[in-house]
Amino acid sequence: MSRIAFIGLGNMGAPMAANLIKAGHEVHGFDLLSSNLDAAKGTGVIPAGSADAAVENADAVVTMLPSGEHVLTVGGNILPHTRPGTLLVDSSTIDVAGARRAHEMAHARGCLSVDAPVSGGTGGAVAGTLTFMCGGEENAVARARPLLEAMGRKIVHCGKGGNGQAAKICNNMILGISMIAVSEAFVLGEKLGLSHQALFDVASTSSGQCWSLTAYCPVPGPVPASPANNGYRPGFATALMLKDLKLAQDAAESTAAATQLGAAAAALYAAFLQAGHGGTDFSGIIEFVRTRG
Repeated sequence: MSRIAFIGLGNMGAPMAANLIKAGHEVHGFDLLSSNLDAAKGTGVIPAGSADAAVENADAVVTMLPSGEHVLTVGGNILPHTRPGTLLVDSSTIDVAGARRAHEMAHARGCLSVDAPVSGGTGGAVAGTLTFMCGGEENAVARARPLLEAMGRKIVHCGKGGNGQAAKICNNMILGISMIAVSEAFVLGEKLGLSHQALFDVASTSSGQCWSLTAYCPVPGPVPASPANNGYRPGFATALMLKDLKLAQDAAESTAAATQLGAAAAALYAAFLQAGHGGTDFSGIIEFVRTRG
């Protein structure tokens, strides 16, 4: 059993911490929202009065925070309270440069560090089936693996520090683009007189097959578990998709990479959010596509 500090007990962090407890670990948690901390206490998390207090004597620290700014600020605050050799795992989705700066801070303290953003959403967090995309040194990832396996199904070492974040934003750029493509195809099919089921039956077994279609279909019916069958309740909210698309565009700009479709997807999701749909599942973009025809 390890003593683990978990900072950030929101919709993703709380079930991840609960799965660490189910695996036999002692988890000390902190969140700025007392309601989140109270809810986590109900799953067995030992509440701490501050992030600093949570990391005292911890063998490992897991963070799940909203932005790179939060990660670097919290990291700067807690590192003096960690012991050299402590494992730091950040599962937030942040910019690559920020992730690499966090690694530098950890190493300066003598700590091991892994950037390990996730894919799988809140459902995967609850079920313990997340995919972790890891960046960091081999020994750090090896030490983190048993903890990650308690929270996820697949752990991929993507290379050096920051590469986990790089993989995450590339993957989610594909996701955002493909959801728009699938949505446009369904809207075109509607105008041509195709039923949703007919188009799904063809595309899901042909060259148009993709995750946005077969697992997360943006129209009701073909995939019963998709948010389209639940009023586009997230799921993965539009605001979070836009955040990831913006991170991808920032990375593309900094590396002079051409990502025209990524830029177009970011612009469309920005307009969808500005129309008041930041809390709508990102697959709800199909309704926005319909209004633009």
